[in-house]
Amino acid sequence: MESTTCPRRRDVFFLLLWTVPLALAAGSASALFLWSLDLATASRFAHPWLLYLLPFAGLGIGLLYHTWGRSAEGGNNLIFDQVHEVGEGVPRRMAPLIFVTTVVTHWFGGSAGREGTAVQIGGSLASSVGKWAGFGADSRRLLLMAGIAAGFGAIFGTPFAGVVFALEVLLVGRFSLGALLPCLVASFLADWTCHAWGATHPLYAITSVAGEMREWFKPVLLGQVAITGIAAGLAAALFAELTHGLHGAFAKAIPCAPLRPFVGGLLIIGLTFAVGTREYLGLGVTSPNPEDMTISTFFVAGGGETWAWFWKTLFTAITLSCGFKGGEVTPLFFIGAALGYSMAGLMEGPVDLLAAVGFVAIFAGATNTPIASTIMGMELFGMRYGPYLAVGCGLAFLCSGASGIYLSQRVGRLKRRPGAFPPGTSLRRVREGRRSWLRRWMRSLRAASRSRR
Repeated sequence: MESTTCPRRRDVFFLLLWTVPLALAAGSASALFLWSLDLATASRFAHPWLLYLLPFAGLGIGLLYHTWGRSAEGGNNLIFDQVHEVGEGVPRRMAPLIFVTTVVTHWFGGSAGREGTAVQIGGSLASSVGKWAGFGADSRRLLLMAGIAAGFGAIFGTPFAGVVFALEVLLVGRFSLGALLPCLVASFLADWTCHAWGATHPLYAITSVAGEMREWFKPVLLGQVAITGIAAGLAAALFAELTHGLHGAFAKAIPCAPLRPFVGGLLIIGLTFAVGTREYLGLGVTSPNPEDMTISTFFVAGGGETWAWFWKTLFTAITLSCGFKGGEVTPLFFIGAALGYSMAGLMEGPVDLLAAVGFVAIFAGATNTPIASTIMGMELFGMRYGPYLAVGCGLAFLCSGASGIYLSQRVGRLKRRPGAFPPGTSLRRVREGRRSWLRRWMRSLRAASRSRR
């Protein structure tokens, strides 16, 4: 592990001083955002016809970003880029834009998450605070990382995971330990602020595996957890590649950017009728119908469907790739828990434990943050399950390959072929290199085939 950013001692006091109002603002914004999502979701359940307006909501979002969003369209990737190479900063308009458009996406039935919005709000606030305070590049970089930690920790109620996520997500395989102190202050204070406003988070429990570690730590169970972790890593790679691939396909097929979410909304409506259920719309956290599938139902035997993880993957990939706004992580929790539920059925394992492993392991594979994911799992499910969660997250991280939902992540060390790309290469460049290699390989196969003829 390395430190990529080290603050100068004389700047530490002022940096922490400004981190306090940043955390208070990010925690308050997260609470308001959570309430807004709850209202939008309740409205969608009360008025099912809102789904038919999804294409027009998408058109409005597309026009808003096309005319006013500009660089704010970069989202989380823009924030990560600014941390690596501080430039003009994150635009102030990013926070209100992503707040409003994410709520609109959920209100009309788009399948999206919330962490992306929280991170972008935190990053936008941090960039504004850094400019107001007159910080230099190094301090602004650290403040941006604190904003990431604040948004993530507050939106999920997992402050420890928020700290580690901000330190781990920027460089695959390495840590930015120089930002530890401001991230600690920001994440814990933002989480406290969010709770002080009365915002709540879903609770999940593991009950089938209890007792002391030495009583329930069994090789067979460890094998089931390992297989679930591998499956989650492959599912994470599928999700990332499908989302990036569909984004490119939409851009190629529809040159007019505002029309892409309009078409995507039509596809979501068609897919909803094709599968015959609305259970894959929205966050997937709550439903007024107790028989509907939500994340919590996958922790109970008989509560879910075998292929629920696939359908949620497809709904979310279409929603995000065409231009609707929101995060990926909460849908990933749904996908991972559903996958764990399915694996428990195949292997006759404990449903709640494997659902919990899938829940955090797919997050580890999709974001390349196995340590933050393990810590999140322990904050959500309990410290005693840490060894199993660590195994699942570690294997998912390894099996997801050179994929990831954040293309601006930089390579600290590749999981495979470590010397193939120099440190600091973005995942976007790694992915382009892999596609170039695949195209060359396909051309060589075609040439060999013609020569045989």
